[in-house]
Order: sequence, then structure tokens, then C-alpha cells
Amino acid sequence: MEQRKKLKICYTSDIHGYFYPTTYADGNRENMGLFGCVADFRKDEETLVIDGGDILQGSAFSTYCRQVLQSPEIIAQIMNDCGYDFYTLGNHDFNYGQEYLKEYRTSCNGICVCQNVCNDAGVSLFPYQIHTMPNGLKVGIVGIVTDYVNVWEKTENLDGICIKDPFLAVAEVLPKMKQAADVTICVYHGGFECDIENGQLLTATTENIGYRICKELDFDILLTGHQHMSVSGRQLFGTYVVQPTDRAREYCYLEMEIENGKKVIRSEQRKAKAHNRNLFLEEKYQTLQEKIQTWLNQPIGHLNREILPESKIKMALHGSPIADFFNRIQLYFSGAMISSVGLANEIAGFHKEVSRRDIIATYPYPNTLVVCEINGRQLKTAMERSAEYFSHKKDEGTVCVDKSFLVPKEEHYNYDYYMGVTYEIHPENPKGERITKLAYKGHPVEANEKFTLCLNNYRYSGAGGYDVYKECTLIKEINVEMTELIMEYFHENPYVII
Repeated sequence: MEQRKKLKICYTSDIHGYFYPTTYADGNRENMGLFGCVADFRKDEETLVIDGGDILQGSAFSTYCRQVLQSPEIIAQIMNDCGYDFYTLGNHDFNYGQEYLKEYRTSCNGICVCQNVCNDAGVSLFPYQIHTMPNGLKVGIVGIVTDYVNVWEKTENLDGICIKDPFLAVAEVLPKMKQAADVTICVYHGGFECDIENGQLLTATTENIGYRICKELDFDILLTGHQHMSVSGRQLFGTYVVQPTDRAREYCYLEMEIENGKKVIRSEQRKAKAHNRNLFLEEKYQTLQEKIQTWLNQPIGHLNREILPESKIKMALHGSPIADFFNRIQLYFSGAMISSVGLANEIAGFHKEVSRRDIIATYPYPNTLVVCEINGRQLKTAMERSAEYFSHKKDEGTVCVDKSFLVPKEEHYNYDYYMGVTYEIHPENPKGERITKLAYKGHPVEANEKFTLCLNNYRYSGAGGYDVYKECTLIKEINVEMTELIMEYFHENPYVII
């Protein structure tokens, strides 16, 4: 009889540089960070610690590493201290360019697996691995990242590499993995395009293809991410799937027992705990953490009044002074006629005295700006896409956020606010007919009338359903991150009247 063998996995994804406890913008929820998870890891001879990508960008800690230290080495050291064996790359790990990412990889003890990241010849730079556990179990592990990196990322950040179709990449190597390994694992920085309860298609794009991977391939385990939603362990077409939420608020713990060819898997979503943090690691990096807090708290400008977030639907319906302020800055640096901006899912807003912390917590993305030429028809098409954010309940006479912006993940950032034009939104109208009285400087916008529009590079790529921007001619690029432009705006305008 074959000896029973066990494999245990601790899996995180989309940490985004959250290591220490962090209070959210609403002040009510505290995220314990990775140090609140890792204290629970039990790194023994049966355990693998794996990460699903998006580690280098998205928090004050990671911003400090980029802007001040200009190195991700500390992040790599933390991941080493936490015992990571394997990791794949997330879309945001490309945001700071190839050299920055290379420094992170070379500083990591864990092995990078990302099959669909290839050189110009189409050869994978981070191919699958067959890892033999001390108990003799052979584990095949392959990683892939959503190919929407090709859509979102700046061209210069992908210089010398190509992101291939992730499905084709793993489909090609899976037979080889199955032949060499007892267990096959796919670590996918991507999520599910279908409702995993009923199979209903939620999006027709290829950003997320987890459902297809399970339906058409036969990995033992699919570890997913990117969507920032908690998916408790379950079988999907014979593949066991999980996904942790973002910012290390939880991790997935899996156990597989193998005996006589039979594999039994169970899992838990384990929340980071305040009372069970890894205090040794917190203390090890405490000096750096104190420097970061000092840097964050430094005042860099003043407003005549505070501007704080309200409910998502209220801001979208009636406008947001936070969005207005960002649009104002975009117009200031771009000289464009019109500006558009989306707000992150979670924003802190600004008190009268503005610190770096406020800016990073209110504009967490590494976006740069572009100016394009757009005509009246294209502008209205884009604005109509924004207006799809609303769902009108005729019976109740109320308006709420449309389900398409909430499922499979919350995408409030795909609602855009516009400055430079006046208009009305009528959520009760059919989609495509909700923007009325669109005017520029008091004159109705004509279909062929041309304007210059400032928006971020992410939106200009067409992301979020704004394909119309792909038709618009690029006028210029402003290759400075928006957070730095906000800080520069305060440097030039120390006291701002809202």
C-alpha cells in the first residue's frame, strides 16, 4: 500500500505592500497586514508558502520603497523572512519597470514561476517547476499572469518581454507537468470570468479566465487572485480553487492528502489576527516603519476646507470635490480642454492640512497622464459608459450602483468624473441615452467638434469598457506619476481654495 503523503499550502495574493496594521479610510476596519498572517504559517517539511503576485505597488510602504529608497529590496527581504517558496507576477508588479522588478526577483529566495512571461523568441523566462518535497511528493507548479498587462502597462515597462496568452501557456506545459509530478498547481494572477456558483458569464473579456482553465484543463489546484475577492475552497470541474482577498486581510490554507492515487483536499480562509501578529518581524523593520510614518505625516500643503468621501452613489450622482480637485490638477499640468478621472474603491480624502499619507491613500495608483484628441461623438460615448454605473429602480424611484460594477469584483474606479464640460445624467433613461445637454463653454457639443482630453494612461488604454479611447489620437504624455503631480501642485500652490 502506498504511504499516505500530505501537502500543505499557505497562499496569499494581492498583498500590495501591506505588511503592518493599517486603518482604512472609513476608520472602522483595520487590516492586520501580512505580519498578521505569517504568524499563523507553520513552515514544516510538508508546507509550501506561495504568493499570487501584486506585491510591489499599492500602499504607502511600497510607495516609500519606490520614491525614497528607489529599491524593492526590503519588500523582497520581508517575503524571504515570511518563508515564501514560490510566487508569480501580478499586473502591478510591472508598474515600475523591468529593472525594479528584476531587483525584486534577484533579492527573493523564492522561485518565480510565470509561464506566459516570455522573451522576444517566445521562450518562458520563468517556467514551471517540479519541486520534490522532503516526503518524496513531486509537486508541479506553474504561474501565469493576466494578459491584460499588455493593455494596461506602459510599453517601456514591457521592453524585451512579451506576455502571451495565459491559457495557451499552461495548456502547453500541463501534460509535461502531469507526467513528472504527483500534484499539479497553477498559480494564476487572474480570477473568474463566470459566476462559479451557476456558470453565468460575467465578462466577455480575457482579463480573467479562471473558469475556462478549470473547465478545459485539469489541474489539481488553481490558486487565483487579482479580483480582490474571497473565494472559499471548492471543486470546479474537478479542480480545487481558492482566492484570498487583497492587502493580506486573509490567506488561504490548503491541505491535500494523497493515498493510493486518491487526493483529498480541504481548505480554510484564515483571517489575519491582531492578537497573533509576528512581532519579531514587526520589530525587525520597525525603524524603517517609523521613517515611513514620519515621511507620510509630513504636511505638504493646505486646503481652505476638508474634502472627504461620501457614499459612492451620492458622489457619482451629485459630483465629488475630490474628483474635481484631481481634474483641476490634471488640467493644470496638461493644458487640456477637458479632464476625466476615476476614484479608487477606497479613498481617504483630504483634511485642511494635507500630508503625503492623504495623497497616497486617496490616489493609490501609479498612473501617469496622457492628452488625446477626442471629438464630440467619442466624448459622449465615453461619458455614456460612465453613466452605465447607475441602475434605476423604477418601482422605488431610486438609483443604485449597477451590478456590472460590483460583480465579479467592485469596480467603482471605472466610473469617471468630467471637468471642462457641463452635462446632465438621467439614470432612468436606457443605457446609451443617459447623457443630455452636453456642452462646452455654454455651447452644445457637436459630434465632429474636436477637443483635447486629459486622462490617465490606464483609461486611455481602453480599460474598464472605454474602448472608444483607442480611436483617439495621442497628443502628449506626462510621464510623472499622478501622486507626484499632486505633491508638485501643492509645492506650486501651498494654499488651495476648493
